Amino acid sequence: MSMKGVDFMLCQFSFKNFKSYKDETVFDMQAANLPKFAENIIYCKPASNLLPVAAIYGPNGGGKTNMLQALTCLISTVVKPIYDMEKTRTKLIVQQKVSCTPFLFDEKTSNEPTEFLLYFRTNGYEYRYYLSMLHDEIIAEALDRKKIGGKRTAHIFDREGKVIILGSSINKASINRDVNPKMPYLSFLAINYDIPAINDAQKWFESCIIRSYANPEAELQIMLSDNKTIRRQIISALNDMGIDINGYRYDNDSKQLIMQRTLHGKTYELSYKDESDGTKKLIAALPILLIALAEGRLAVIDELDAKLHPKLLRYIIALFKNPKLNTHGAQLIFTSHDIATMKNTVYRRDEIWFAAEGDNHSSELYSLYEIRKENNERINNTAAYDKQYLEGRYGADPYLQNMLKDGEWQ
Repeated sequence: MSMKGVDFMLCQFSFKNFKSYKDETVFDMQAANLPKFAENIIYCKPASNLLPVAAIYGPNGGGKTNMLQALTCLISTVVKPIYDMEKTRTKLIVQQKVSCTPFLFDEKTSNEPTEFLLYFRTNGYEYRYYLSMLHDEIIAEALDRKKIGGKRTAHIFDREGKVIILGSSINKASINRDVNPKMPYLSFLAINYDIPAINDAQKWFESCIIRSYANPEAELQIMLSDNKTIRRQIISALNDMGIDINGYRYDNDSKQLIMQRTLHGKTYELSYKDESDGTKKLIAALPILLIALAEGRLAVIDELDAKLHPKLLRYIIALFKNPKLNTHGAQLIFTSHDIATMKNTVYRRDEIWFAAEGDNHSSELYSLYEIRKENNERINNTAAYDKQYLEGRYGADPYLQNMLKDGEWQ
């Protein structure tokens, strides 16, 4: 894939001292040099290639959701003040505010800043954004960028406490450096000025789609479109998944979404609330995912697999991994408990991540590609990932080895 048309892409995200994560944690969407599914990655020459999909597995309480919340916290911290001032430049699909909470099982870290570092690409540039926060106040902040594939980095601004230093590209006397300590300077500049580098960075943050299906209300927020093309895509995707809906309408009198099916030439209607849980989940999630694909957005979804048959989850993954459908470099990051999908026929090793509780109740995050066997070799790409995970070989203990031994309770 050429860089033309590729936008809003995540390269790497790292964070420290956030909720269950005490130490620096790195989540990487840059593709490792692997032959497996090489045709499915997002080619970004001359820069590093990126992954279209990343799935995070692990036990309850291991840190899966907190990892997504760390990313959500950073994104919402930047976007919320812009949204509140009605200065957004991109249509927000779904975002939610997540507060910045440090690691609390340590007296020291509970009073230290939470740090975020983000590398992302948009409009021909790669950006580096750093934010450090304590008690909702900005301790430090910085934004840099360079042309994709280039070597020279331009500093946009640096902030340390109340001191803000502007890079040469935006260093003008007219730009105010006095900002509320609770507001990111990136947000402040986006609200008050028309600066190309800031506008592009702002659009990246606003483009992110964030959804949590751990919240039952998420299925009640449906974004079905009246656009004929999008309507046709939604219905076609539902049909591909075995759901025989051939139309839908919104009934203004009952304030309900009505799904339509045709049987023997006659159209029958059924209220959305009377559909099965799995069908409701798909009807709620599919439009969001199709928007991400059409516009090259990043979709961050907690518990994507909830109420979905494994074959339906595989279908969604396949949408993002198909370069003929994913022509704009859209990316999907999600948490999952669906071990049945953890197959070498579905994922590359660098697309599978594990979150688990380590020492002192602190979470750890690592990819399957990073794991080494006792002989220091990597896990084979032909391995039975699901079987080895359940055997506890990957460290993210999936309950069973602690609960059962030789068929008996311990």
